[in-house]
Amino acid sequence: MKKVKKGTYGYIKYQKKKTFLITFILFLIPLVIYVTGYIQTKTKLNLFTFVAILGCLPACKSLVGLIMIMMQKSIDTATYEAAKKANGNLVSGYELVFTAYEHTTPVNALLVCGDQVVCYTPDEKADTAYLEKHISKILTINGYPSAQVKVMTELKKYCQRASEICQKQGHYREDISFTPDERYPDLSREELIYHTLLAISL
Repeated sequence: MKKVKKGTYGYIKYQKKKTFLITFILFLIPLVIYVTGYIQTKTKLNLFTFVAILGCLPACKSLVGLIMIMMQKSIDTATYEAAKKANGNLVSGYELVFTAYEHTTPVNALLVCGDQVVCYTPDEKADTAYLEKHISKILTINGYPSAQVKVMTELKKYCQRASEICQKQGHYREDISFTPDERYPDLSREELIYHTLLAISL
């Protein structure tokens, strides 16, 4: 199974397969331990059963992650191609799922240019104001208080905005000072913002 990086097309489909496989193995291990103990001792009351029960804890945690990722939908090819074309050479990501205490919101595409962070979610019922506030708060905490976040629910409007920013990207980068992060000296400011967003996505 070829690895697909978070933020790239096909990630959700890959993550579903990966998480399912991991969860299956994590449940299989305690099952094997339990059966082995029962065969050897002819009773459920043994140390093997205790170890098997403890072994179910990480399996259950993985199961929660599996349920969450299974609820998400992959971006369709047409949407991906349209967003990719509009994003041009800007720092961009796809198939992200932003998590917060109150909401989990799918973001099919996003871009970062200067202080502009523009996202597209296919969920028409999404609380866009809440997600904008949540992302802005995270970016502020991480040293980007001037970031302007906009979440859109219409692909056409997102593509129009992305194309506009792409054509005038020099304008959106004016008067922005940046000191490279010592931990990631090779990353630009926009790439650092993008990686911060990846960190809050499933």
